[in-house]
Amino acid sequence: QVQLVESGGGLVQAGGSLSLSCAAPGSIFSKNAMGWFRQAPGKQRELVASITSGDSTNYADSVKGRFTISRDNAKNTVYLQMNSLKPEDTAVYYCTAATPGGIDWGQGTQVTVSS
Repeated sequence: QVQLVESGGGLVQAGGSLSLSCAAPGSIFSKNAMGWFRQAPGKQRELVASITSGDSTNYADSVKGRFTISRDNAKNTVYLQMNSLKPEDTAVYYCTAATPGGIDWGQGTQVTVSS
């Protein structure tokens, strides 16, 4: 099990911005795709964005143009910059690492967007 350490999140008004960070062990980070999922109350967990070791990115349609995923290989950290936030973005956000043994998950961080 890879230890993923998340930071960021919190409460923001609609239209505002937040940034999430996730640090992973270097031996895992450089080789594997990283991503962010989210789960809102009463809803299924969904993929928000992902980034491969080669920096190819993928986004959920609901966040395209508003969220940006990036990675800093020197810091073994993946980021999720969230702009133009909407109340429907409110959820617990989870960092993930796609390792050969499966997907590892962070502990989750709460993002709340008030209207």
